[in-house]
Amino acid sequence: MSVLLMLCVPLLALATPGRGTRRWEPCTDLRPLDILAEALPPNGAAGGIRVTQANGVRGLQLSAAAPHAMSFPASRIFFQCDLFPEEFSIVITLKVPNLPPKKNEYLFTVVTEESDGLLLGLRYSPTRLHFLFLSQDAAGAWQTRVTFRSPALMDNQWHTLVLAVSEGSFSLTADCGVPADIMADVPFPATLSVRGARFFIGSRKRTKGLFTGLVRQLVLLPGSDATPRLCPCRSPELAVLSVPPVLQGPPGKPEDNEVLKYPYETDLKVTLGSRPPCTKMEDAQFWFDASRKGLFLCVDSQWVSVLAAKEKLDYVEEHQSLFTDSETLGIEVFAIPEAGLFVAAANRKATSAIYKWTDGKFASYQNIPTHQAQSWRHFTIGKKIFLAVANFEPNEKGQEFSVIYKWSQRKLRFTPYQRVPTHSARDWEAFEMAGEHFLAVANHREGDNHNIDSVIYKWNPRTRLFEANQTIATSGAYDWEFFTVGPYSFLAVANAFNGTSTKVHSHLYVWLLGSFQLFQAFLTFGAADWEVFHIGERVFLAVANSHSYDVEMEARNDSYVINSVIYELNVTAQTFVRFQEITTCSALDWEFFSVGEDYFLVVANSFDGNTFLVNSIIYRWQGYEGFVAVHSLPTFGCRDWETFRTAAGSYLVYSSAKEPRSRVLKLRTG
Repeated sequence: MSVLLMLCVPLLALATPGRGTRRWEPCTDLRPLDILAEALPPNGAAGGIRVTQANGVRGLQLSAAAPHAMSFPASRIFFQCDLFPEEFSIVITLKVPNLPPKKNEYLFTVVTEESDGLLLGLRYSPTRLHFLFLSQDAAGAWQTRVTFRSPALMDNQWHTLVLAVSEGSFSLTADCGVPADIMADVPFPATLSVRGARFFIGSRKRTKGLFTGLVRQLVLLPGSDATPRLCPCRSPELAVLSVPPVLQGPPGKPEDNEVLKYPYETDLKVTLGSRPPCTKMEDAQFWFDASRKGLFLCVDSQWVSVLAAKEKLDYVEEHQSLFTDSETLGIEVFAIPEAGLFVAAANRKATSAIYKWTDGKFASYQNIPTHQAQSWRHFTIGKKIFLAVANFEPNEKGQEFSVIYKWSQRKLRFTPYQRVPTHSARDWEAFEMAGEHFLAVANHREGDNHNIDSVIYKWNPRTRLFEANQTIATSGAYDWEFFTVGPYSFLAVANAFNGTSTKVHSHLYVWLLGSFQLFQAFLTFGAADWEVFHIGERVFLAVANSHSYDVEMEARNDSYVINSVIYELNVTAQTFVRFQEITTCSALDWEFFSVGEDYFLVVANSFDGNTFLVNSIIYRWQGYEGFVAVHSLPTFGCRDWETFRTAAGSYLVYSSAKEPRSRVLKLRTG
């Protein structure tokens, strides 16, 4: 750091008392500046920032957070003036994911707030680590990039990197190893102004390039190389200069044959008996469930399994026949805090019903007028609890609309809140993106026209109403399914009929630049449902194909016995590819659930061309074999499956579109 030393003599002379000149002061403290701690908001969890433990070490996961969630103005640390230090080092401890080729993610950036211009930043790809900074002279400004051959970061381990900068000298040290040095033609600027700029951790102020790994330490050390302060070190991959308090403390459970390096104590209270409440008062307390032979920890008002005997699904038995006013086309199971567990039945006739779980069974709770209801969707906005019904037919006055109901804490009932114009609505999907709330309706047809727009509505916090935000052309839309993969949000529509054929493309959309844009098309046959699910790091998308029909082709009995398809996300190709085909009988729904360490899919088979009395099948995930049939369940006109769990165990419930009775089935485990 020769330049800094050469400057010391004249600067000390300028600061000599009695010379009549002002004492020189740096733009910021010359101590380590914990950038990560500075950026952490007080409500990290609310902002989508998660503390995650990996390999016994805590780090921050930012992939679910908005890009601006981890940011702060540069003036907070550059309080004397607005110049970034000419000599400095950056220390970062991170655990990176495997990236596809040519993909880049930002570790940190400094961006001007007015023009979004990049002043400096650190970015990595599978093979390179790039240090970026703004250079300028009389001819203009340009971005300079200093590139290091990336150290072996993608090994699922923690690593600590030190980037030291001094004029045209750039040095990168990984895990206290041999430094990689680069002498660049363009030096780091001596007068890089950060006035009106902002630090962004894990992003470049936008979703593209968002860091999807874990970060534990990010420190700026002005004026010197941090390597001598960190190295040598007993654990060089976790060398510490400054770590935020939320990530400090003793590690989690040790690995096999490992002894805890830092013993610690904690108060331990274990509650026995039936499921106790889990509130802030019980936070960090344990509950032992003797019936399930499991130990649970109260975390954020939820009981989290800590130790449990491995459950295995043995068989399925009928638990309750739930008689309804008429045939039921859809069901929705949901819980309301301090009120209980409920199921809403979408009935074909003029009244639908809500049932409450009471003494181990569902009992009638509330009737709601509907018009050939197809489905219900439960969702929350803050403390508000809503239930939206998709009405297929108009009311007595010929008006066609669906209704959003709101839970009344005073009446302990759902009351009408907002009417929404719809056209033979089949389904509602509620979702949240970046703190904003949306509702998508699947409009099936308008009169005899099936090729119409379905609508995505957005919650307006000012009017407290849902307002139309985007329309999407659909063909006999039957179902919407929202999901996220890393920082990306997706919305899939099941298109069932275009007016002449059920052989139509269903579409998957991705949220880009403030709207949903087409991402992929799938050839489907009377698609009635999409179901997304995860197994480990793998992402799957299953479509329920109900019918192969074309007006120019004479109908055959076996046109209902067709393959439904499971797709898997190929991250490298950035597309869903066909994974498995399963023969189904006019499938109308898929439901994914787990028991212990096993994963299952149950399909709603409704009609085989001759009878509605057909078996619906439970498939178990068997790795390389895919999903294999394990249980055959007699059903009659099965329309919809839902799964739920109580203190007494796990259950499945299905609705019948051909008889006024739904059935609750209990999953017997051993």
